[in-house]
Amino acid sequence: MPDEKSHAPQPAYEAARAERATTAEGTVERAERRHDPYAAFRFSAFRFYTAGNLISVVGRLMFVVAVEWEMYGRTHSATALGLVGLVIALPVVLLSLPAGHVADRFPRKRIVLVTQALSAICSLALAFVSWRHLSIPDWAFLRTGNRFLFSIATIFERHTSYFHFDDLSIPLIYLILFISATGRTFGWAARSSYFPQLVPRDVFANAVTWNSSVFQIGSVVGPALGGLLIVRAGFPFIYAIDAACAFSFFLLVLPIRSSERGSSTERNAWRSLMEGLRFIRTKQVVLATITLDMFAVFLGGATALLPVFADQILHCGPIGLGWMRAAPGIGAFIMAILIAYLPPMKKAGKALLWCVTGFGAATIVFGLSHYLWLSLIMLFMTGVFDSVSVVIRHTLLQLVTPDAMRGRISAVNNIFIGTSNELGALESGLTAALFGPLISVVAGGVGTILMVLGVSWIWPETRKIGALDKNLR
Repeated sequence: MPDEKSHAPQPAYEAARAERATTAEGTVERAERRHDPYAAFRFSAFRFYTAGNLISVVGRLMFVVAVEWEMYGRTHSATALGLVGLVIALPVVLLSLPAGHVADRFPRKRIVLVTQALSAICSLALAFVSWRHLSIPDWAFLRTGNRFLFSIATIFERHTSYFHFDDLSIPLIYLILFISATGRTFGWAARSSYFPQLVPRDVFANAVTWNSSVFQIGSVVGPALGGLLIVRAGFPFIYAIDAACAFSFFLLVLPIRSSERGSSTERNAWRSLMEGLRFIRTKQVVLATITLDMFAVFLGGATALLPVFADQILHCGPIGLGWMRAAPGIGAFIMAILIAYLPPMKKAGKALLWCVTGFGAATIVFGLSHYLWLSLIMLFMTGVFDSVSVVIRHTLLQLVTPDAMRGRISAVNNIFIGTSNELGALESGLTAALFGPLISVVAGGVGTILMVLGVSWIWPETRKIGALDKNLR
């Protein structure tokens, strides 16, 4: 007679079955948590915003190439290029904190729409000024403006004797750039704090990566197309296209549903702004990454001098200038795609430090190069390294910030990063006028590497940043 116990489940069998069940559950859980490189695009708000942002970036980068080449062509002055950076930086310095306060008090979507409309109007005005620059009335304030600009250039220009400020459109171009930059300062604070509301928190890092990728696509298409259109269609046509692109962004943001109305109830503007500064000061890792990125761009940025390199050193004209402007975008786009597909970085701090060091080294080689192919490769590498820095910094900044303070924190970040781009252009233009473009760019690259050493010594916790989702406290 068979033993009845032989029909009963044995302990070993039970254990094996439990282990298989646990393994199956773990497999299902891992499948559910599988990395989705397109997670952000599952949300329609992000798709609309991203499409508009891409169109806007393409137009804006075409605009930038055209303004730089037009100003350099009419003045032959590196100082004039530096002053473009100063005019754009002034509103950022003076108005970023109030802009952040406004973004936390009023509907951010409405601010984005208003500032995009203003950007379109300014681009149309610039198109008209550029088109009619030879028939602008000989008004006294325009002559006075040109004399003032010439006197500034005379102080710094040591490497050319044929610079001039005699076109009456030049002061008007600076004025329009200032008004446009004022609107963009308010728009940037609103957009930076509005962007995290487009997707859930758990896919925000993916949204940041794709947003960076979209910017880099625009950074490739815009300058390359701008350089071609300078030759084929002229400056007014490019400015008109930028106006159409800005208005397209307006139309694509318009249907996005938004229930936010500005989250700050603080009526004392100064106290509200100080809260934002105190918050940044208490987050040492965020402060370190912002400082690192700010000085890397301020010291190592060579983009403001690209018209000088295209004209005097590489002799490649406006089409070559367009590709030089596009090369960092190509590198950054490829790197951003890799970041989107790869699992999250486990040692983000060390990656950040090494990439900023590489940015400085590539800048040095670019400054020493007299070959277009080598210069394009080095600019490509600056984009690769910068892409990592942008993703790490922006992800940390937005995810550690409460929604009620995002406008103010974005404004502080804009002061750091926005002014570093434009004041870096001023620094590059003036040092190039004094010492030549080669020394200006090489010294900036060396300064960037020294800044990495300084940040890693002052804030050693930067080296210890691991996976970003474990540093969001």
